[in-house]
This record gives sequence, C-alpha cells and structure tokens, in this order.
Amino acid sequence: MGSEVKYRGNYETHPQSDGGGYSPKHPKPWPNVVRPIHYLLREQRLLFVLIGAAIATLFFVSTSTPNKPQIPNQVFSFPSSNQRSAFEEVRVVGLGGGKVPLGLKRRGLRVVVTGGAGFVGSHLVDRLMERGDSVIVVDNFFTGRKENVAHHFGKPNFELIRHDVVEPLLLEVDQIYHLACPASPVHYKFNPTNVVGTLNMLGLAKRVGARFLLTSTSEVYGDPLQHPQAETYWGNVNPIGVRSCYDEGKRTAETLAMDYHRGAKVEVRIARIFNTYGPRMCIDDGRVVSNFVAQALRKEPLTVYGDGKQTRSFQFVSDLVEGLMRLMDGEHVGPFNLGNPGEFTMLELAKVVQDTIDPGARIEFKDNTPDDPHKRKPDITKAKELLNWEPTVPLHKGLPLMVTDFRKRIFGDHH
Repeated sequence: MGSEVKYRGNYETHPQSDGGGYSPKHPKPWPNVVRPIHYLLREQRLLFVLIGAAIATLFFVSTSTPNKPQIPNQVFSFPSSNQRSAFEEVRVVGLGGGKVPLGLKRRGLRVVVTGGAGFVGSHLVDRLMERGDSVIVVDNFFTGRKENVAHHFGKPNFELIRHDVVEPLLLEVDQIYHLACPASPVHYKFNPTNVVGTLNMLGLAKRVGARFLLTSTSEVYGDPLQHPQAETYWGNVNPIGVRSCYDEGKRTAETLAMDYHRGAKVEVRIARIFNTYGPRMCIDDGRVVSNFVAQALRKEPLTVYGDGKQTRSFQFVSDLVEGLMRLMDGEHVGPFNLGNPGEFTMLELAKVVQDTIDPGARIEFKDNTPDDPHKRKPDITKAKELLNWEPTVPLHKGLPLMVTDFRKRIFGDHH
C-alpha cells in the first residue's frame, strides 16, 4: 500500500519538474544595482551620507577665499584727527601701504628696534606702539635711557632687553629697525660698533625672514664735493681720520646690507639720516643743536667752531620717524636721504637759539674740528617721489619743543 506525505497547515507541495528533479530559483534582475540601494536604505545610512556631504560643502565654502582686489603700491600720509573717523592708516608688509576701512582690523607686527631706548629709537617705538605692533627694544644703554621708554613698561605688547648688538641675538620678528650705534663724535670715537652689530642683525633677519632697515647717515658723503647731496653721490671720506670709524663704518654697513639683499635675498631698506633734533636728545653729546640749547639754558657762551659759515640741515624727530616707517613699509630698497633741505649756517642756527631762549646769549668762536664737513644739505627728490615723504616741521616750531624738554631735564622743577 503506497504512502503519501501530507503537508499540514498552509504549506504547499513543491511542484515537481517533468524530470522529477529539483529546479533552483531564477536569478533576480540587476543585482549590482539593487543591493547597494538596499544597503543605503537600511538603518538610515542615506541620511548620514547626506549630512556628511552638507558638512563638507560648508567647510570648503568657508575656507575658500575670493579674489581680493589689489592694493596699489603707494603710501598715504597720516590722516588728520577729523579724518580718522572714516579711515585709519594701515601698512602691510609686502604691500606699499594704503588705507583700509576702520572696521577692518590691521594685524599687528612683531618688531625689534635696536637702540630703541635712544633719542630717535624711543620716538619710533612710540609710533609703532601707537599703531598696535608688538615691540621689542634692544639696547645696552650706552647712549639710551630707560626713562625714554618707561611709559611703556607693563604694556603686554612691549618688551625691553638689555643687550649689546655686537653679541648675537635670537628673536622671532617680522621687522628689524637697526638704530643701535652711537651717533655723536663724543660717543662713537669711544665705542664704534657699526660693522659687527649690523652683521649680527642681518644674520638674524636672514634666519627668521624679517625685513631689515639700516639707519645709515649723511656722514657717508664725508666733506662733499657735490651740493646738495643726492643718493647717487659716492662721497668724499677720509678713511683714516678721527671721524672715519663712524663714516666708514656706516659705509661698510650699507655694503653688508646690500650684499645680504643680493646674495641671501634679505629684504633690506637703507635710510641716510641728516641732522635730527628734538626732545630726548642727549644733553652733552657734542652735536651742535644740543650744544647750543644746553649752553643757552645754562647761561654759557654758544660755542661756534671755525668761522661759523659751515652749513647743516635740521629735521625734527617726528619727521624722521615718519620717513623711516614709510621706507620700512614700502617696496623700495634705497638708499634714501631723510633730512630737511632747509640749510642753515652755524651762525644762523645760533641766532635762532638766541631768539628762542636768550637774546643776550653771546657767541664764542673756537678752532674747527678735523674733517668737519663744510656743507651738508640733502636732495630728497627720491623720497618725495617714491615714499611721498618730506619734512613738515620748521626749525622755529620744533626747537621750542626741544627747549622745553631740555629745561625740564637740566633744571627739574626749578626754573
């Protein structure tokens, strides 16, 4: 008796093929397309993919920068107080300068000023601090004074290092103003430091990629045979005279600066400074303006060397600082003459000092000093054209400011 298999419930009997064997399922169409779709739709994987794509898009959009308009390579003068409400002076390394709307904040630079506690250096530090830079003053106080920068003590963007630049120094900075060098005969004959200090600071500029400004001098022209003196004039210098340690030292410093510029690609700027006066000058440094002012205040005779007909040009310190900053932030290497083309004989200067301090001050003549230049007047055509700079403070306005400072330092609170 035959038997049969019964399937209970809802199970169905498998159909049998004609041959009585098992037949596999038919393959599903497009397996390579259907499986990834099923994979993405399971467990909200598609949602996470879309979220990731959105985040990546936002990141690339926020980090990409559109093409910025080019700022012209020119430097504008400082705006007056009533203009600063609209615009603010901004200089950027690598650009010639320009004005940026007040709402756009300028990135402060890290600047080292060697000789920053001295006469010119301290006024430069004031301006750099005012515009928001972080300033490091390096000074050995041979001619500089802590009092010149004491008003910056405690400020977070100010540092003072007691150091002689004849020894190497390691700092991370964007700009180097190299002013460290005695500038009066009384001091530089005692301690000539031009060449070694300049070499060390150029080495620092090369290591950290900083822009380097050398403050050279009109003394590189010596006793000039060309009048007025243009930057193309090579000078008439006595290489073995009593002033040659300063004259030839500065000429060598310029040579080193240009060699580093050409050979090591250091960004270099060279300023040739003519006679400068103003508050914070050393009182007894042997230079003519400080000599006359101090002597007149002390009721001493004004000492005129030689016949008093030798000429000099005198610029106020604020004009010089403005020129130095424009040169540093501009795109021109130089050298540039920075001085006031107004020319005075020593007797004319003595008369201005008499009119300012003591009309009764008498003049005393003495023998002239060796290698004293007979004429000195800068040709500032190059600075006018390329830096848009020229001095603005005349002698009769700047001298009283210096007299006030000298009177306070010589007599204190006593008149």
